[in-house]
Amino acid sequence: MTAVELRVPVAAPADRTWAALTDWTRQGEWMLGTDVRLTSGDGKGVGSELAAFTGAGRLGFTDTMRITTWDPPRRCVVLHTGAVVKGTGEFVVEAVNDTTSVFIWIERLDLPLGIVGRLGWPVVRPAFTWGVRRSLAKFARFAEGHGR
Repeated sequence: MTAVELRVPVAAPADRTWAALTDWTRQGEWMLGTDVRLTSGDGKGVGSELAAFTGAGRLGFTDTMRITTWDPPRRCVVLHTGAVVKGTGEFVVEAVNDTTSVFIWIERLDLPLGIVGRLGWPVVRPAFTWGVRRSLAKFARFAEGHGR
C-alpha cells in the first residue's frame, strides 16, 4: 500500500469548501481528466456510490467508490471498489478561521499490477502528484466561487 497526502489552502469557509468538495457531479470542473456520476444514493452519506472516469476519450478507466465515512463539513472517506484502483480516499476540510479553510486529499492505494505496479510507482508518482496538485489549485478557485 502507498499513501499520498496533499493540501491546498482555500479562501472560503469550511462549509463552502465542503459543499464544493461534495458536489460530486461537478468534480470534472476541477479534477484533471475526470468525470464523476452518482451510481447509488444521493452522494451525501454512507453507502452512496460514485463512478469516476479518468482519461481522455475512450482511453482511461473507471474508478468506482462507496462512501464509508460521512462527517460533514469535516471528513469523507471512500472505499475504491474498482478493478484498477483499490484502497481508500479521504477528503478532509479543516477550518482555519471564518473565511479560510484547508482541503486535504489523502489516498491510501493498493497499487495495481503486483510487482510491476510497485516497481513502477516511483516513476508514476511524480506525474500523479503533479496532476493532483494542479487539480487541487483549480479546486481552491472552484470552492471560492461555489454557491455564489
